[in-house]
Amino acid sequence: MSNFVNEVERTMLGYNMINPGDTVIAALSGGADSVSLLYTLNSLKEKYSLNLKAAHLNHNLRGAEALRDENFVRKLCDNLEIEFFVKSVDIKKISEAEKIGTELAGRNERYKFFDELSEKYGAKIATAHNADDNLETVVFNLIRGAGINGISGIKPVRSNIIRPLIKLSRSEIENYIEENSLEYVTDSTNLTDDYTRNKIRHSLVPIMKEINPNVLKNVTDETEIFRNINSYLELKSDEYINNSRTENGYKTVELKNIPDDIKPTVIYRLLKQNGILPEYKHISLILSLLDCGAVDLNGNVRAVSKQGILRFIETDKHFEYNSDIELKIPMEFAFNGSNYSVKEIKNSPEALKLSVLNKHPVFRTRQAGDKFTLPKRKVTKSLKKLFNELKIPEENRDSVLILANGSEVYWIDGIGASENARAYNESGFIIEKF
Repeated sequence: MSNFVNEVERTMLGYNMINPGDTVIAALSGGADSVSLLYTLNSLKEKYSLNLKAAHLNHNLRGAEALRDENFVRKLCDNLEIEFFVKSVDIKKISEAEKIGTELAGRNERYKFFDELSEKYGAKIATAHNADDNLETVVFNLIRGAGINGISGIKPVRSNIIRPLIKLSRSEIENYIEENSLEYVTDSTNLTDDYTRNKIRHSLVPIMKEINPNVLKNVTDETEIFRNINSYLELKSDEYINNSRTENGYKTVELKNIPDDIKPTVIYRLLKQNGILPEYKHISLILSLLDCGAVDLNGNVRAVSKQGILRFIETDKHFEYNSDIELKIPMEFAFNGSNYSVKEIKNSPEALKLSVLNKHPVFRTRQAGDKFTLPKRKVTKSLKKLFNELKIPEENRDSVLILANGSEVYWIDGIGASENARAYNESGFIIEKF
C-alpha cells in the first residue's frame, strides 16, 4: 500500500471518519483530487468492508465539457464496478432565480444532491478537499472577514461529510495520480481567474509559498488548533444564546452582559442559527444596535432591536387581510394559516358570555382606535399600548386575530376575553385554535 493511501487511512482513523461496514459515497467531479479519492477509498474498501458508491452533479455550465466530465466519471465507475449516481441541473438558471453567484448555486445544489443520497442510503459523503483547499479557504475567509470560525478552515468531519484528503497537499495528490498513471479531466474554469477562489489559488497562494515554503503545513496545523478553540467557544456561545432566548427573539440585556471576548462569537452563532451567512461587518452591526435600532442583513433579513428584544425578520413576508368574519355559534373558520372553532361551553374560565352575540361582533385584525379592557384589572387600553406592553413584535401585530364590535375588542388571540365579555360562571362560548 502506498504512502499516499497510508496517509489517507491515518487521517480517516484519526478523525473517526469511518467504521467497518459504512456506506461511503465519493463526490466525484472527475478532477485529479476526486479521482485520487475514489481510487484510495476503493483500495481500502475491503479492509474496512466499505460499501463504496460515487456521485456526480452535472452543472451544465460548460456545454460539451460538462458532458465530457459526466461520461468520464460514469466510465470510471463502470470500470471499477462502483455504483454511480448522476444528477443534471441548470445552475445558471438557479443562480439567476435565487440571485446568487453560479459558484454558490453550484455548491448548494451539490450538497443538496449529496444529502438526498446520504439520507436514502444511510451513507457518509466523502469529498476531495485537501490541504491546499484548506489554505485557500482560510485566506478567502480572512479577506471577507469571517472571524475565528473562518480561520478554522475546512472541518475534516462535518455531520455526514468526511474529507479523507484534508491533510494531503495538491502536489502529493498529483504525484499519486502520476505514479499510478490515473486519468482525470480538467475543469477549464479552474484555469481562469474568473472566480475569487481561483484568484487566491493562482495569485496569492504562490506568493505565500514563496515567502514561506512551509506555509501549507503551518496553516494545516494552526487550523487544527483554531478548530479546537472554536468548538469550545461554540459550546459556550450556545449556552449564552439559550439563556437569552425568549418567545419573540433574544433578550438584549442578556446579550449585552456577555463577556466582550466571546461576544462576537455568540453573535456569529446567533446569525448562523437564523439563516444568515455572517461576515464581521454583520457582527459589528448587531453589536451596535443592541440598545435600539434596525439594520438590513444579507438576503431579505432585517435585524430589529426594540423594547429589549432582538429579532430577525424576513422582510419579504407580509400578511394579507381579506374580510371580516361574522361570529356564529357554532362555527369553524380558517385565518392566516390557522383553524379556529367556536362552540358553547359551561363553566370555563376562558368563556365569553353569550350576550356578546347580540352586538354582532366580527373576527378581524386591529384597527385604529381599538380598545381592550383587561380582565380582573378592569383597565382599558388601546391595542397599540397593550401590544407594546406585551412586547408583541410590530411585524406580527397586523396579523393578530381579534373579535370586536366597532372599537370595542372582546377577545384577542393568545390573550383571551376582555373584562366586558368574560362569562365567568355563566354559560358562554369559547374560541379555540386547532
